[in-house]
Amino acid sequence: MCPADVHPEEARPAGEDEPSPVEVRARGLVVTDGPLSRPVPVALRYGPDVAPGCVRFVLPGGSWTFPRALLERGLRAPAHDGDVDVWPCGRVQTVVEFHSPEGTAVVVQFDSSALRGFLRRTYATTATPVTH
Repeated sequence: MCPADVHPEEARPAGEDEPSPVEVRARGLVVTDGPLSRPVPVALRYGPDVAPGCVRFVLPGGSWTFPRALLERGLRAPAHDGDVDVWPCGRVQTVVEFHSPEGTAVVVQFDSSALRGFLRRTYATTATPVTH
């Protein structure tokens, strides 16, 4: 489980190696029910300020922290964990749906290559190979 707000000193036991911070700026496309979608900047984060094994997506309207493995699974097939759903959309796009207690908060479509590049960088900081 990835808590929404973790302070760096609480994220890992003392003395445990911390991964180098990774922050990637990506452009997503907010998907709406209407005919128009709009681009949105998203910061993808991984590192000591995020819970172990988790990633944080920061959008202009809020942030969501969820397991890195969910993002990886969702690039290949629909995946769900907590308040986040991830699924492939065609061959080159991935959709990430973020929920709030009131329902769906925002649906963002990304180029899958940007998300894969982010995952590669996170695994490079922990010396764990990407499995896809």
